Amino acid sequence: MSKVVLIPQDVAVEGKNYLIERGYKIKMGSGVTEQDIINDVVDCDAILLRTAKASKSVLEAGKNLKIIARHGAGYDNVDLAAANELGIWVTNTPDATTNSVAEFTMGAIVAVAKRTFLMNKAIHENNFYYKNTHKGVDIQGKTLAVMGFGRIGRSVAKKAHFGFDMNIIAYDPYAKPESIPEYVKLVSWDEAFSSADFVSLHMPANKDNIGCVSAKEFDMMKKTAFFINCARGELVDEPELVKAIEAEKISGAFIDVFVKEPPEADNPLLKLENISATPHMASNTEECMRLMAVQAASQIDKVLSGEKPDWPVNKPVEVRKC
Repeated sequence: MSKVVLIPQDVAVEGKNYLIERGYKIKMGSGVTEQDIINDVVDCDAILLRTAKASKSVLEAGKNLKIIARHGAGYDNVDLAAANELGIWVTNTPDATTNSVAEFTMGAIVAVAKRTFLMNKAIHENNFYYKNTHKGVDIQGKTLAVMGFGRIGRSVAKKAHFGFDMNIIAYDPYAKPESIPEYVKLVSWDEAFSSADFVSLHMPANKDNIGCVSAKEFDMMKKTAFFINCARGELVDEPELVKAIEAEKISGAFIDVFVKEPPEADNPLLKLENISATPHMASNTEECMRLMAVQAASQIDKVLSGEKPDWPVNKPVEVRKC
């Protein structure tokens, strides 16, 4: 009997084909609410998971579950403690998003610096000369603070330094000094916010850093500085970011992620002129979607074939037998 893989949200066809070619049965989800997934997972051996939540109730309902394979680098939508207790592997695709998100972040930096979103809106409103009162700034020679120096942070730093001649400082309490490139200077949290012209977040969201960027951080930033978040919305105190923009404490922001997604239509972040916003799309490229789907599928195949996964993010107490 074929083993069943639940896919609550559709993925690239290459990932589905990878599983089908190896004899697995694909079960497309009926929805993304907790109850939808609880209903769907009953007869499944694995979940190929995008942004839907795999709560403890979901994991308990999946009596046959052996693996949750995350379609992406983050895994804050999976209850790791429950997975450990129940013997379920949780994996991610740690390097699949690196280049796509790093490229997007550089685009975000250029967009806020050159005010391209504002100019696009103005010219569509037949205001060609709006540019005269809303000049951009160059990024060459400016200082970029990379907050979190993992795969994506490192890639952003490299592109910014060698591609745009930016000065790079970085904050990461887990980074080993000997692993830091010579063109990057490790600094404290406060120094990063106070001395940078651009601050870009590249940290995972966990219980220790939810809302870690708030009034104190925006107060420390230069009035000419820009804030970029293409990581996780939960890292930022959104009302304080709104206040900082309204009070002109910082020059602008680029936001790709929100505390609540999709954001409410009346979210103030969507109303402010100096905030450019996109719908959590930093990794949303054809190449990245294919790579994430195939890599997640490969982890499902490994685990359901009785092997250990390549990219586990948890340590099950006792792994469920296949």
